Amino acid sequence: MAHTDKPSTNEDDYFAQEEIEQKRKLAYQQAQALAAQQREELKKLHFMKCPKCGMDLHKLTRGDVEIDTCFNCHGVFLDAGELERLQKHMAHEKDGRWMGAVLNLFKNK
Repeated sequence: MAHTDKPSTNEDDYFAQEEIEQKRKLAYQQAQALAAQQREELKKLHFMKCPKCGMDLHKLTRGDVEIDTCFNCHGVFLDAGELERLQKHMAHEKDGRWMGAVLNLFKNK
């Protein structure tokens, strides 16, 4: 009876490592997809909700700035850059000085 030689262990190890690497990449891609899906679900739950009381936020327009306001707890929320635009808009009004002073409290130093 003829005895066939088994492929070298180096070859077996190579293919085993390749299979492990493919499974690791697949698991990573699945985790990324799941994380993206969870972020979208959380965004749907929390989008335009007041971080203080959880009620709906409403957009109020002041010049070219849309201010997110909660009518329940009277919270006011600004997106990035809106504070500076609001300050510029208020500077053109008659009583803009006191509003500018208030807005300066929130500016990044």
